Amino acid sequence: MNERATEYQEDIEPAGRFRVYLGSAAGVGKTYAMLSEGVRRHDRGTDVAIGFVESHGRPQTEAMTKGLEVIPRKAVEYRGTRFEEMDLQAVLDRHPAVALIDELAHTNVPGSGPHAKRWEDVLQILDAGIDVITTVNIQHLESIADAVEPITGVSIGERVPDWVLRRADQIELVDSSPEQLRRRMLHGNIYPPEKVPQALSHFFRTDNLIALRELALRFLADETEEELLEHLARYQTQVLWETSERFLVAVITAPGTEAIIRRASRMAARTKADLHAVHIHLHDSSRSDQSALDGLRQLCIDVGADWTEIESDDPATAIIDFARRRQITQIVLGSSQRGRFQELLRGGSIVRKVSRGAADAGIDVHIIARRHVEHTEGHRPNDNVGSEES
Repeated sequence: MNERATEYQEDIEPAGRFRVYLGSAAGVGKTYAMLSEGVRRHDRGTDVAIGFVESHGRPQTEAMTKGLEVIPRKAVEYRGTRFEEMDLQAVLDRHPAVALIDELAHTNVPGSGPHAKRWEDVLQILDAGIDVITTVNIQHLESIADAVEPITGVSIGERVPDWVLRRADQIELVDSSPEQLRRRMLHGNIYPPEKVPQALSHFFRTDNLIALRELALRFLADETEEELLEHLARYQTQVLWETSERFLVAVITAPGTEAIIRRASRMAARTKADLHAVHIHLHDSSRSDQSALDGLRQLCIDVGADWTEIESDDPATAIIDFARRRQITQIVLGSSQRGRFQELLRGGSIVRKVSRGAADAGIDVHIIARRHVEHTEGHRPNDNVGSEES
């Protein structure tokens, strides 16, 4: 458990249970599945209330809300426009046994509450002992969003840290074939008619939907394997297995490092491996890039990596020494940004030195090309294509 996750759990007993309906794209039926479960629980006598549901004008979704208590939303004026957001305090005061809260990745309108993100609201509700059922699309997961952007051509501004989803007691995939999704789009069951042509030719292209579905299936498969390992550890202590892979990603404050961290996270996740992020401080260097480093450190925490900072005048040796101590099997580096002449003057690039040291230690090295991608984080209430919807 990382530092940011721990702060939500200190001195909290009991915490509510957390269930997530995961989808590959808008329109697969996540909100409908969430509401169906809410209705079933309500019919069995459970105290269920809707904290926030966005129907997007879909009649079937709106019909499912009938008969369930809806906690009033909070109206907020922002830049001359009126928005409605979930009223966190009203949910806490009502304190239902189960709260249905749509769109986990949503960015709250500034001034609507104490948190910038809905997932932060959800964690506070869970810590108050309220069960939460929520929805999210796979592209909004922090470690995956960076890979989705070049596939779909859509900027993913709203993101959920990996550790938030991994805290869930249960994740259920709401699946739909690309063909079925495109048919639903054509029939007007996902977006208004005026947005359908653009959606079908951009985000909802068949190849995009196939890729997103594959990402969701792989993520869910990883979660299922993790549950099995936890079961073996709890009940089958005589069964022995070993963790075969451990990853290290070297972090510097150069452009493109965010993409390298996310790439390393995905590589580690595929083999259920631990991920260590290491930053080397030179003794004689200033810390003028501390703000950038703080952002990279938080990103590492968000994707589930352990963070370490080391003081050393020999970064390559420090990385190899750390890798040996932690029994690292795979090192991930960003490609060198220095020219050949600069490398000769300084005795060779760190990438080359690490590669030589890793070869001697029997450690594999992955060198990732640096691609600097600009992200604009903000509230985009009218941007529906590729946004967090059900």
